[in-house]
Amino acid sequence: MYPIGPSAYDRAITVFSPDGRLFQVEYAREAVRRGTTAVGVTYTDGVLLAVDKSIGSPLIVPKSIEKIFQVDEHIGVATSGLVADARRLVEDARLKAQRSRMAYNEPISIATLTREICNLKQLYTQFGGARPFGTSLLIAGINDKPRLFETDPSGAFTEYTSTAIGMGKPDVEKLFEKKYKKEMSRDDAIGLALESLKSVSEGKIRGENIDIVTIDLEKKYQQLTKKEISGFVD
Repeated sequence: MYPIGPSAYDRAITVFSPDGRLFQVEYAREAVRRGTTAVGVTYTDGVLLAVDKSIGSPLIVPKSIEKIFQVDEHIGVATSGLVADARRLVEDARLKAQRSRMAYNEPISIATLTREICNLKQLYTQFGGARPFGTSLLIAGINDKPRLFETDPSGAFTEYTSTAIGMGKPDVEKLFEKKYKKEMSRDDAIGLALESLKSVSEGKIRGENIDIVTIDLEKKYQQLTKKEISGFVD
């Protein structure tokens, strides 16, 4: 006979505990909370994503660690948690974006793509034989205005003006609540993103370990060079 307690209800994704919890989903959220910090900030003409890859060994080639992905020319995704799970979701997002262009001859809306990805996430919390995706995504992009969504392993999603996922989420959100302004310029948004990453970093942040992507109406998806990032860091 199984013991009474969490271990009696976390053996399958389809079993609720008496207080209405799905422990496998909560374990997936814990994987996100232990992940590297990624931030998203909307500004006057666009939105940016930034992540400190927190490379612990000098033997690792920084380029080989990917935490920000391009989905379409107007959409980017930042991840925290299990990156392999995130890659699976990103591939699905790219397919949906391509199909939208082929079927409707127009770019997919950020809200529609977010809903489609979260429908897939929710599906993996409803049936046995699989586990939830152990990753949260920041989905950023622009149609007629900049949009930023945060997704949860449960399949829930919320729109933000600025937010964070990963280990430093609580501290970064406190900083954003104090310093974020809606009418920020691109440079000010980059500065705020770097300040937020620095606030949760164990040591000095290094430009070569940081990825920043901006998405706006004019230039669409654009990744900052390491030289540009190092200039902002300095």
